[in-house]
Amino acid sequence: MRAPIGDFDNARPAPACLDELTAPVADAVRHWRGIVPAEHLVYVDTDPEWADTATFVEHYGQDLLERSANCVVVAGRRGGDSTLAACVVPSTTRVDVNGVVRRRLGARKASFASMDTATGETGMEYGGITPLGLPDGWPVLVDAAVVDLPYVLVGSGRRRGKLLVPGKAFAELPGAVVLEGLGVS
Repeated sequence: MRAPIGDFDNARPAPACLDELTAPVADAVRHWRGIVPAEHLVYVDTDPEWADTATFVEHYGQDLLERSANCVVVAGRRGGDSTLAACVVPSTTRVDVNGVVRRRLGARKASFASMDTATGETGMEYGGITPLGLPDGWPVLVDAAVVDLPYVLVGSGRRRGKLLVPGKAFAELPGAVVLEGLGVS
């Protein structure tokens, strides 16, 4: 199959390669609901050495930078309470943690979650975290620019491989809230 974006040697519908995904991501694909059919989620096999965005686009094509999104785990705190959430922003931006995220979570303080927390809570590998298959009840804050893209390159739950997902599918994820200005330059 030809990938909808990019030039990848190995692209397949994600439901056909559940064994390539971490358990929570495979489960999310297996139970996919929404206006975008699960077969439109595409898995592309990529080298884990090139998982980080800058290295990835250097190897697979600079045009992917404008079509990629990063998913990061943040923690909002108020008093003794802590809320974990995922933020999905274009790769050309950074998450507005101390503005948009803090306000949306109703937190006094917000910060990026530690690597151990992010991987331990999601069941995914650092550098491959994706908004598909996150724990129940997590807010998934999505920059509106991501939703507007025809297809978006995101992590697959592992450093090896990526998912190509129609942008509008991110608005339908459990816990998704689409926000303007979540990603800032």
